[in-house]
Amino acid sequence: MKLGRLNHIGVATPSIADSIAFYRDVMGATKIHTPFDLEEQGVKVCFVDTPGADGAMNGTQIELIEPLGENSTLAGFLAKNPLGGQHHLCFEVPDIAEARSEFEALGKRILGPTRIGAHGTPIFFVHPKDMGGMLTEIMETPREGAHWSN
Repeated sequence: MKLGRLNHIGVATPSIADSIAFYRDVMGATKIHTPFDLEEQGVKVCFVDTPGADGAMNGTQIELIEPLGENSTLAGFLAKNPLGGQHHLCFEVPDIAEARSEFEALGKRILGPTRIGAHGTPIFFVHPKDMGGMLTEIMETPREGAHWSN
C-alpha cells in the first residue's frame, strides 16, 4: 500500500449552513460548493476548497457533513460531539479493489462494502482502531473533471 494524496478532511457538523458561514467569514474560504444530499449514506455534504501550494484552488478539501436524520451514522458522532468536529481523513488510491485487498490482507477492518462516495468514485472506510485512532476513508482517485464543481 502506498500513501496517496490527502483528498479531504471530513468535518461533522450539526449545521452545514453555520459551518459555511464559519469557513467563509472566519477562515476566508472563497470556493464553497453547493451542498447536496448523499441519501445512501444518510448525510448532507458540502465541499470547501483550500488553496494548493501554487495558490490555485486545488488543495485538500474540507468535507462538511451533516446527518440527514436520526438514523444517520453521523448522528451518533454528533451525540458525543454536539459541536461537531473532525470525523475522518480521506486518502486517494489508484485502484480501490487492490487497496481493499491489501488492507484486508493486513487484517484491517473494513466498514461495510465498497460504495460510491461524494466525489462519484468508489470508497470504503477503515475502522479507527486499525488506523491510529482515526476513521479513514479510502477513495479511488477521481478521473479528470470528476471532482464536484458546483
